[in-house]
Amino acid sequence: MKLTPLADRVIIKPAPAEEKTVGGIIIPDTAKEKPLKGTVIAVGKGTKDEEMVLQEGHEVLYGKYSGTEVELEGEKYLIMHQKDVLAILG
Repeated sequence: MKLTPLADRVIIKPAPAEEKTVGGIIIPDTAKEKPLKGTVIAVGKGTKDEEMVLQEGHEVLYGKYSGTEVELEGEKYLIMHQKDVLAILG
């Protein structure tokens, strides 16, 4: 199934959360820090007021509570407006 964002939205595949241990105790998935970076996998066409700057393959940073989480074929993605992306890495 293909997922295509509309207007000024982008689809981001979040980077995997890092495994953390505290004094030999492994932190469970539910307590892991949510990643704040990911890879753009699809972009919309933009709007007449906002040109799309992001492109597929860009590594980006985004806000902690940005976007809507969706799960498609067992993979988790975020759909958000381009304005919610804070920076392009690299």
